Amino acid sequence: MTVLRDDLVKQLSRMLRVDQFNDYCPNGLQVEGAGTVRRIISGVTASQALIEAAIERQADTVLVHHGYFWKGEPAAVAGMKKQRLKLLLEHDINLLAYHLPLDAHAEFGNNVQLARVLDLPVSGELMKQNNQVMGLFADLDEAISGEQLASRLHEKLGRQALHIAPSANKTIKRIAWCTGGAQSYIHRAVDIGADAYISGEVSEPTFHTARELGIHYYAAGHHATERYGAKALGEWLAAEYDLVHEFVDIDNPV
Repeated sequence: MTVLRDDLVKQLSRMLRVDQFNDYCPNGLQVEGAGTVRRIISGVTASQALIEAAIERQADTVLVHHGYFWKGEPAAVAGMKKQRLKLLLEHDINLLAYHLPLDAHAEFGNNVQLARVLDLPVSGELMKQNNQVMGLFADLDEAISGEQLASRLHEKLGRQALHIAPSANKTIKRIAWCTGGAQSYIHRAVDIGADAYISGEVSEPTFHTARELGIHYYAAGHHATERYGAKALGEWLAAEYDLVHEFVDIDNPV
Protein backbone atom coordinates (compact mmCIF):
# COMPACT_ATOMS: atom_id res chain seq x y z
CA MET A 1 0.00 0.00 0.00
CA THR A 2 1.00 3.63 -0.40
CA VAL A 3 -0.06 6.96 1.11
CA LEU A 4 0.35 10.47 -0.22
CA ARG A 5 3.38 12.08 1.41
CA ASP A 6 1.57 15.34 2.08
CA ASP A 7 -1.31 13.55 3.79
CA LEU A 8 1.11 11.64 6.00
CA VAL A 9 3.01 14.83 6.91
CA LYS A 10 -0.23 16.60 7.83
CA GLN A 11 -1.26 13.68 10.01
CA LEU A 12 2.07 13.65 11.82
CA SER A 13 2.00 17.43 12.31
CA ARG A 14 -1.40 17.19 13.97
CA MET A 15 -0.57 14.15 16.05
CA LEU A 16 2.80 15.42 17.28
CA ARG A 17 1.52 19.01 17.66
CA VAL A 18 4.58 20.45 15.98
CA ASP A 19 3.14 23.98 16.02
CA GLN A 20 3.27 23.96 19.84
CA PHE A 21 7.06 23.77 20.02
CA ASN A 22 9.75 26.44 19.85
CA ASP A 23 12.45 24.12 18.53
CA TYR A 24 16.05 24.33 17.33
CA CYS A 25 15.21 22.99 13.86
CA PRO A 26 12.23 22.61 11.50
CA ASN A 27 9.92 19.71 12.33
CA GLY A 28 8.23 17.71 9.59
CA LEU A 29 9.27 17.44 5.95
CA GLN A 30 12.87 18.68 5.73
CA VAL A 31 13.77 17.31 2.30
CA GLU A 32 11.11 16.64 -0.34
CA GLY A 33 11.28 13.36 -2.23
CA ALA A 34 8.67 11.03 -3.69
CA GLY A 35 5.05 12.17 -3.60
CA THR A 36 3.85 8.82 -2.30
CA VAL A 37 5.19 6.82 0.64
CA ARG A 38 5.47 3.03 0.62
CA ARG A 39 8.67 2.08 2.42
CA ILE A 40 9.97 3.93 5.51
CA ILE A 41 13.37 3.61 7.15
CA SER A 42 13.51 5.08 10.66
CA GLY A 43 16.57 5.88 12.73
CA VAL A 44 17.93 8.27 15.32
CA THR A 45 19.99 10.59 13.10
CA ALA A 46 19.88 11.31 9.37
CA SER A 47 23.54 10.42 8.91
CA GLN A 48 25.04 9.44 5.58
CA ALA A 49 25.14 5.83 6.80
CA LEU A 50 21.38 5.85 7.45
CA ILE A 51 20.67 7.39 4.04
CA GLU A 52 22.81 4.73 2.39
CA ALA A 53 20.88 2.05 4.28
CA ALA A 54 17.62 3.58 3.00
CA ILE A 55 18.92 3.55 -0.57
CA GLU A 56 20.00 -0.08 -0.21
CA ARG A 57 16.50 -1.00 0.99
CA GLN A 58 14.84 1.08 -1.76
CA ALA A 59 13.03 3.27 0.78
CA ASP A 60 11.24 6.42 -0.31
CA THR A 61 11.14 8.01 3.16
CA VAL A 62 13.56 8.40 6.07
CA LEU A 63 12.06 9.20 9.48
CA VAL A 64 14.40 10.45 12.22
CA HIS A 65 14.66 12.30 15.50
CA HIS A 66 17.78 14.27 14.52
CA GLY A 67 17.43 15.84 11.10
CA TYR A 68 19.05 18.89 9.53
CA PHE A 69 19.03 22.72 9.49
CA TRP A 70 19.81 23.35 13.14
CA LYS A 71 19.91 26.90 14.46
CA GLY A 72 23.44 28.24 14.33
CA GLU A 73 24.82 25.70 11.86
CA PRO A 74 26.56 26.95 8.67
CA ALA A 75 23.96 27.67 6.00
CA ALA A 76 26.14 26.76 3.01
CA VAL A 77 25.32 23.49 1.26
CA ALA A 78 28.87 22.17 1.19
CA GLY A 79 30.93 19.26 2.45
CA MET A 80 29.04 16.79 4.62
CA LYS A 81 25.72 18.63 4.17
CA LYS A 82 26.08 18.54 0.38
CA GLN A 83 26.80 14.81 0.34
CA ARG A 84 23.79 13.97 2.50
CA LEU A 85 21.39 16.18 0.57
CA LYS A 86 22.75 14.94 -2.76
CA LEU A 87 22.00 11.33 -1.84
CA LEU A 88 18.47 12.15 -0.71
CA LEU A 89 17.68 14.22 -3.81
CA GLU A 90 19.27 11.84 -6.31
CA HIS A 91 17.20 8.96 -4.95
CA ASP A 92 14.00 10.98 -4.44
CA ILE A 93 13.87 10.18 -0.71
CA ASN A 94 11.77 12.22 1.73
CA LEU A 95 13.39 13.22 5.00
CA LEU A 96 10.95 13.59 7.91
CA ALA A 97 12.43 14.79 11.20
CA TYR A 98 10.78 15.44 14.57
CA HIS A 99 12.92 16.72 17.43
CA LEU A 100 11.22 18.08 20.57
CA PRO A 101 7.75 16.88 19.46
CA LEU A 102 9.13 13.34 19.43
CA ASP A 103 10.71 13.78 22.86
CA ALA A 104 7.50 14.96 24.48
CA HIS A 105 4.75 12.88 22.84
CA ALA A 106 2.73 10.87 25.35
CA GLU A 107 2.63 7.71 23.22
CA PHE A 108 5.60 7.74 20.83
CA GLY A 109 7.93 10.13 22.65
CA ASN A 110 11.47 9.13 23.51
CA ASN A 111 10.85 9.63 27.22
CA VAL A 112 7.76 7.44 27.49
CA GLN A 113 9.32 4.85 25.20
CA LEU A 114 12.43 4.74 27.40
CA ALA A 115 10.20 4.10 30.40
CA ARG A 116 8.74 1.07 28.64
CA VAL A 117 12.16 -0.26 27.71
CA LEU A 118 13.36 0.12 31.32
CA ASP A 119 10.10 -1.24 32.81
CA LEU A 120 9.50 1.95 34.77
CA PRO A 121 6.03 3.23 35.68
CA VAL A 122 5.31 6.81 34.63
CA SER A 123 4.25 8.62 37.81
CA GLY A 124 4.48 12.22 36.62
CA GLU A 125 6.29 14.94 34.66
CA LEU A 126 9.81 16.10 35.36
CA MET A 127 9.21 19.62 34.04
CA LYS A 128 7.63 21.67 31.27
CA GLN A 129 9.35 23.87 28.73
CA ASN A 130 7.15 26.27 26.74
CA ASN A 131 4.25 24.35 28.30
CA GLN A 132 5.50 21.08 26.80
CA VAL A 133 6.49 18.05 28.89
CA MET A 134 10.24 17.52 29.11
CA GLY A 135 11.12 14.40 31.05
CA LEU A 136 9.23 12.09 33.39
CA PHE A 137 9.63 10.40 36.75
CA ALA A 138 8.75 7.05 38.30
CA ASP A 139 8.00 6.13 41.90
CA LEU A 140 9.05 2.54 42.64
CA ASP A 141 7.14 0.20 44.93
CA GLU A 142 10.38 -0.93 46.53
CA ALA A 143 13.70 0.85 46.83
CA ILE A 144 16.65 -0.37 44.75
CA SER A 145 20.36 0.31 44.97
CA GLY A 146 22.36 2.47 42.60
CA GLU A 147 24.12 -0.66 41.35
CA GLN A 148 20.79 -2.33 40.58
CA LEU A 149 19.67 0.60 38.45
CA ALA A 150 23.04 0.63 36.66
CA SER A 151 22.61 -3.08 35.91
CA ARG A 152 19.11 -2.52 34.54
CA LEU A 153 20.36 0.20 32.22
CA HIS A 154 23.15 -2.06 31.01
CA GLU A 155 20.79 -4.97 30.41
CA LYS A 156 18.01 -3.00 28.69
CA LEU A 157 20.08 -0.53 26.65
CA GLY A 158 22.99 -2.79 25.81
CA ARG A 159 25.64 -0.38 27.04
CA GLN A 160 27.31 0.54 30.31
CA ALA A 161 26.02 3.86 31.64
CA LEU A 162 28.35 6.26 33.42
CA HIS A 163 27.14 6.20 37.03
CA ILE A 164 27.99 9.08 39.36
CA ALA A 165 26.95 8.01 42.84
CA PRO A 166 26.44 10.29 45.85
CA SER A 167 28.96 9.90 48.64
CA ALA A 168 26.30 8.43 50.95
CA ASN A 169 24.99 4.93 50.23
CA LYS A 170 21.58 6.16 49.08
CA THR A 171 18.81 3.85 47.88
CA ILE A 172 16.50 4.81 45.04
CA LYS A 173 12.71 5.14 45.20
CA ARG A 174 12.06 7.97 42.74
CA ILE A 175 13.78 7.97 39.33
CA ALA A 176 13.61 10.95 36.95
CA TRP A 177 14.81 10.95 33.35
CA CYS A 178 15.00 13.01 30.19
CA THR A 179 16.60 11.55 27.09
CA GLY A 180 19.39 13.08 25.03
CA GLY A 181 21.42 16.12 26.05
CA ALA A 182 19.39 16.92 29.16
CA GLN A 183 22.03 16.70 31.88
CA SER A 184 21.24 20.22 33.09
CA TYR A 185 17.78 19.05 34.19
CA ILE A 186 19.46 17.29 37.12
CA HIS A 187 18.59 20.33 39.24
CA ARG A 188 14.90 19.86 38.48
CA ALA A 189 15.22 16.18 39.37
CA VAL A 190 16.53 17.19 42.77
CA ASP A 191 13.71 19.71 43.16
CA ILE A 192 11.04 17.01 42.69
CA GLY A 193 12.73 14.72 45.21
CA ALA A 194 14.29 12.21 42.82
CA ASP A 195 16.94 9.88 44.17
CA ALA A 196 18.31 9.19 40.68
CA TYR A 197 18.37 11.02 37.37
CA ILE A 198 19.00 9.49 33.92
CA SER A 199 19.84 11.39 30.76
CA GLY A 200 21.83 10.75 27.63
CA GLU A 201 24.88 12.99 27.96
CA VAL A 202 27.04 14.33 30.76
CA SER A 203 29.03 17.54 31.27
CA GLU A 204 31.99 18.23 33.52
CA PRO A 205 29.93 20.11 36.14
CA THR A 206 27.43 17.22 36.37
CA PHE A 207 29.86 15.22 38.49
CA HIS A 208 30.07 17.88 41.16
CA THR A 209 26.33 18.64 40.99
CA ALA A 210 25.39 15.00 41.55
CA ARG A 211 27.85 14.55 44.40
CA GLU A 212 26.99 17.79 46.19
CA LEU A 213 23.21 17.46 45.79
CA GLY A 214 23.25 13.79 46.80
CA ILE A 215 21.61 12.23 43.75
CA HIS A 216 22.58 9.23 41.59
CA TYR A 217 23.27 10.35 38.03
CA TYR A 218 23.42 8.09 34.98
CA ALA A 219 24.66 9.16 31.56
CA ALA A 220 23.22 6.34 29.45
CA GLY A 221 24.07 7.74 25.99
CA HIS A 222 22.33 10.30 23.78
CA HIS A 223 21.86 7.75 21.02
CA ALA A 224 21.02 4.86 23.35
CA THR A 225 18.26 6.77 25.15
CA GLU A 226 16.69 8.09 21.93
CA ARG A 227 16.54 4.93 19.81
CA TYR A 228 12.91 4.29 20.60
CA GLY A 229 10.74 7.24 19.57
CA ALA A 230 11.33 7.17 15.80
CA LYS A 231 11.10 3.36 15.86
CA ALA A 232 7.74 3.40 17.65
CA LEU A 233 6.39 6.09 15.35
CA GLY A 234 7.53 4.19 12.26
CA GLU A 235 5.88 1.01 13.51
CA TRP A 236 2.62 2.89 14.07
CA LEU A 237 2.71 4.39 10.58
CA ALA A 238 3.32 0.96 9.07
CA ALA A 239 0.31 -0.48 10.89
CA GLU A 240 -1.96 2.52 10.28
CA TYR A 241 -1.26 2.86 6.54
CA ASP A 242 -0.15 -0.70 5.70
CA LEU A 243 3.36 0.48 4.82
CA VAL A 244 6.73 -1.26 4.96
CA HIS A 245 8.90 -0.07 7.83
CA GLU A 246 12.32 -0.95 9.20
CA PHE A 247 14.27 0.64 12.03
CA VAL A 248 18.00 0.82 11.24
CA ASP A 249 20.23 1.33 14.25
CA ILE A 250 23.43 3.07 13.15
CA ASP A 251 25.26 2.43 16.39
CA ASN A 252 26.73 5.45 18.17
CA PRO A 253 28.52 5.15 21.53
CA VAL A 254 27.85 8.80 22.45
